[in-house]
Amino acid sequence: MKRRNLFGALGGALLGATLFAGSATAFQPPTKELEQVHVGVLLNGTASWEMQVIKDMGLDEENGFELVLKDVSGKQASHVALMSGDVDIVLSDFVWVASLRASGEKFTAVPHSYAVGGLMVSPDGPIASITDLPGKTIGIAGGPVDKSWVILQAYYMAETGETLADKVTARFGAPPLINELLTEGQIDASLNFWHFNARAKAGGAEELISVDTMMTEMGIENRPPLLAWVFRDETAAKKRRAIKAFLDASFAAKAILLEDDEVWEGLREKMRATDDDALFTALRDDYRAGILRSYDDETIAAAAASFAIMAEHGGPDLVGESTEMDPGTFWSGYSH
Repeated sequence: MKRRNLFGALGGALLGATLFAGSATAFQPPTKELEQVHVGVLLNGTASWEMQVIKDMGLDEENGFELVLKDVSGKQASHVALMSGDVDIVLSDFVWVASLRASGEKFTAVPHSYAVGGLMVSPDGPIASITDLPGKTIGIAGGPVDKSWVILQAYYMAETGETLADKVTARFGAPPLINELLTEGQIDASLNFWHFNARAKAGGAEELISVDTMMTEMGIENRPPLLAWVFRDETAAKKRRAIKAFLDASFAAKAILLEDDEVWEGLREKMRATDDDALFTALRDDYRAGILRSYDDETIAAAAASFAIMAEHGGPDLVGESTEMDPGTFWSGYSH
């Protein structure tokens, strides 16, 4: 009888221990939700390549935030989404941010990429140097205040002392049309967005001179950035940790894209270069040429110098009322 009681007691103890262990295993402390950062990007655009790397590699969770992407139809749509508060961050150019600040709007930016455009020509065409430009037709994407067009005019003035716009015929149009006109020989040269220039290269066109080289020869020693991640000052204050985490993830993705060829294979479909190795290589290499590796005082100084050139030659239609870049254009709360 005593023996049965002993086994009963032991069985009860073991059962209780098992139930306790089971309940301990079943109980999980609530997981802390990651703060979301809403980013507006054209999901078929080049910025989405970096965003895909962040998501595929889990760089958002690794840095302690959740990246939420919102598709925007273009530059103007991204500006509307940002200004309405629909997203936290968009990709735009720092000149727009500086012009907003000059008008009292409190937006700020952290650089994303360098200026990588250039003047494209046909290798068997009539232009071998910028001194051959007078009398020729230049196709320009982005309109009369396209930044590459403004920089080319400034460079031509610095080199020759003359006004380029008075000596050439400028034709403005959508990026695909500009490439088509160059291919068909209906224009002598083109200034286009970098990825369309890459497509033109894959089709046999040549870059006569890059915007980067123009800047250097006009005395800007460090490469100036052009595109930047833009957000409100208020957002930077309210979501400071999450914004910094996003920027950390962005730079981490850039480092991967710069060094890892295998990662690019997973982007072929987004690049629309699945079966075109020449195009794939041109897009990859030109993207890498524009990757910004650091963000510091020298980066900001280069941007300010390029802004002064654009203010002088592009005027209020490009930069607004300010002739100098507002000191708050670039966010002081982050460096890399």
